[in-house]
Amino acid sequence: MTGMELRSDAFEDHAYLARRYSYEGPNVSPPLAWSGVPDDAAELVLLCEDPDAPSGTFAHWVVVGIDPHTDGVEAGHCPPGGTELVNGFGQPGWGGPHPPPGDDAHHYCFRLYALSGPCVLPDAPRAEQVHEEVDKNRLADGTLVGLYRR
Repeated sequence: MTGMELRSDAFEDHAYLARRYSYEGPNVSPPLAWSGVPDDAAELVLLCEDPDAPSGTFAHWVVVGIDPHTDGVEAGHCPPGGTELVNGFGQPGWGGPHPPPGDDAHHYCFRLYALSGPCVLPDAPRAEQVHEEVDKNRLADGTLVGLYRR
């Protein structure tokens, strides 16, 4: 399996996300850029999850069907060709960081997957369901981690 590079102009890997991207702020999804998508990828899937959430890994953003010929998404937009599924807050699209006040910084893992076939998920998938489904036909992946605390 090959690796893809996932990056953002808004934050470095393992650096803090600005309040602008949080659920308590304007709740704007951060800009992302990627490279290294395999030529034979049928679609890309984007997952942002918080493994530090008290109730278990929390899905903040799940996007399926992203055009594999794209190289990024602007802040506040859905990736090209993508369909935003319902996040852990019960709303479609981006749901920014909102850890319990006083917790140590939570890790927001942005994961981009290149798949050889379609990704079929329920409308409101748990993060674990996304992992199970993408593992069926994953060609490559890339990860970018942002931090946030209140």
